[in-house]
Amino acid sequence: MRTIEGRKYTIIGIVVVLFLIIWIKLFNLQILDISLKISSDNNSQRKIVIYPSRGLIYDRNGVLLVSNEAAYDLMLIPRNIKEFDTLSLCSDLDINIECFRERLKNCREYSGYRPSLFYKQITATQYAILQEHTYKYPGFFVQNRTLRRYKEGIAAHVLGDVGEVSLETLKSDFYYSGGDYAGKSGVEQYYEKILRGKKGVKVYLVDVYGNIKDSYMEEKYDTLSEPGQDLTLTIDTDLQKYGEYLMLNKIGSIVAIEPASGEILSLVSSPGYDPQLLVGRNRGNNFDSLINEKSKPLINRAISSTYPPGSVFKLAIAIVGLQEGVLKPYTSYPCDKSIVGCHGHPPANSVEKAIQYSCNPYFYFVFKTLVQRGIEKSIFKDARIGLEMWKEKIVALGFDRVYDIGIPGVNKGQVPGADFYDRLYGKHSWAFSTIYSLGIGQGELLISPLQMANFCAIIANRGFYYNPHIVKEIDHNPTKGTNTQKIFTPFDKSYFEIVANGMENVVNEEYGTGYYARISDIRVCGKTGTAENPHGEDHSIFVAFAPKDQPKIAIAVYIENAGFGGVWAAPIARLMIEHYIKGEVSDLKLEKRIAEEKFVNKQETNAE
Repeated sequence: MRTIEGRKYTIIGIVVVLFLIIWIKLFNLQILDISLKISSDNNSQRKIVIYPSRGLIYDRNGVLLVSNEAAYDLMLIPRNIKEFDTLSLCSDLDINIECFRERLKNCREYSGYRPSLFYKQITATQYAILQEHTYKYPGFFVQNRTLRRYKEGIAAHVLGDVGEVSLETLKSDFYYSGGDYAGKSGVEQYYEKILRGKKGVKVYLVDVYGNIKDSYMEEKYDTLSEPGQDLTLTIDTDLQKYGEYLMLNKIGSIVAIEPASGEILSLVSSPGYDPQLLVGRNRGNNFDSLINEKSKPLINRAISSTYPPGSVFKLAIAIVGLQEGVLKPYTSYPCDKSIVGCHGHPPANSVEKAIQYSCNPYFYFVFKTLVQRGIEKSIFKDARIGLEMWKEKIVALGFDRVYDIGIPGVNKGQVPGADFYDRLYGKHSWAFSTIYSLGIGQGELLISPLQMANFCAIIANRGFYYNPHIVKEIDHNPTKGTNTQKIFTPFDKSYFEIVANGMENVVNEEYGTGYYARISDIRVCGKTGTAENPHGEDHSIFVAFAPKDQPKIAIAVYIENAGFGGVWAAPIARLMIEHYIKGEVSDLKLEKRIAEEKFVNKQETNAE
């Protein structure tokens, strides 16, 4: 009896164990292991991503700069592949069998279940052929997309470009799938999340051959795409085109800002390139060509390159000297060429005249009084304290900072302080005599054209500025926040008036170094600069704003290896100012001379 009873429980135990094994297996298959479900779904369903139209980009006057055009990619779900005529597909795509195998391998490595990019941007002819032949290629389908169209062929460094997302992006941002596109530079990159919109999904039922039969579940699981938002830039297309024309065959940049708003009117980096080169199937080859060019056209010199500002920086020295009380409006210093070299000019018996004549010894003495203040007996300790006080005021004028203008790659520049020289020479091992060249804009000082244009806007406004920015409206609504707030500098307004008077004299009075920026019916205020370049000819620099009262434009022009600032940079600033304010230029001979001059073959600079 016990034996029968024991067998009974043994059989029951075996049945329970078997039931548990079956239940666990079913649970694993149906709940934990979704691969079969995915495979089944992929065999019966197809999820087509509905890509939104990317936001359009306009200039400040409503000129369309960037639009969209239709494009098509051939996608593949590797698990859905069955036997088919690979040679036929190769013929349709005009590729060889080795290329087919390599692409298939890449798709399988990305995912066996998810759609993967097999062949991007097929031609219209290939698209028409595949529409008829897709049924013969199980696992393959055509995905509709859009490509960018850069209509004006200008402002490549501002607009940027769009390219296929990297593996790093795919891992860090689950919004993207293999073969998706995203902004790679310029506003296309900075405003990617605003421009890209939101993807939708359309789910279809497909037959065993992969042909679409009908919507799945009466579109219950479909989602709509949301188009990207449009951007309106602060750039003036006509001014941008004109600046790029004047900078042909030159290396350098132009930055023009509207002082009353901080809006960037023009941002030219030369040499430039047509942004349309980085669109389509030839993007990779074109990018390689651009990146290998000796003149480095992909560098945005307007915001990423920095240079010693040369004599332009004397304007900042004057403002700081006046504010700190070491300089008075009618302070006079001798033009002692035994101390530092200078050109011939009448006595600089005021700040305005010193700016007008660009007297090097004058600003040598001003900087000396700023650094050697007699606070400490040791000249080394005294210089350390004085330099720190000087740097604090210089930074307050907008230098040594990264401006959030709406495109990536903005360089901070360099205003060296005491710690910098401690590292360079050792603590208590340097004094004013070591760093005096800072007073005339040389030495270890590095400023970007953007920073210098913004500094000029501060003078134009007599002491305040708005954060320089490149986007005016998002989805046709004005941008707000920091871009609309006045930023005041800690300097007396009267000191900016003195400097502005000196700048007016630079352009309009005898012995002024900026004669070539003169416009008969517009009062231009400017300052020349010639930055020493140890690797070749000096850089030509000019900053200006106009008109003197109620200024409409502040501008900085840098031309590498062009020599004296008054000869080349000044006339470019003059032409840009006149073109913007009047809509035309009066001196066509000057325009022709500037446009035809070439500096690209001169010795290359190593600007940081």
